[in-house]
Amino acid sequence: MSDHPTDFVGSIEDAITSSVKARIPDAVVAVAGGGGHYRIDVVSTVFAGKSMLENQRLVLGAIKHLINGDHAPVHAVDSLITRTP
Repeated sequence: MSDHPTDFVGSIEDAITSSVKARIPDAVVAVAGGGGHYRIDVVSTVFAGKSMLENQRLVLGAIKHLINGDHAPVHAVDSLITRTP
């Protein structure tokens, strides 16, 4: 992990989780990482019948405000797993 400068205040893991759940209410979200690099695992019925790319776009779209900008708290999503229950 790198030392990633950010002006974000609070738990980045909680911010990722709440942002995904706001977009996907039935989601079970697990987030791990630090230093700007995170691993995200999301389980939801909304992924049924969708491609892996569609699923990943849905999750990344939910956290784009945490990724965009010079001092964003999320520098990279090193692993993104999406699956149905």
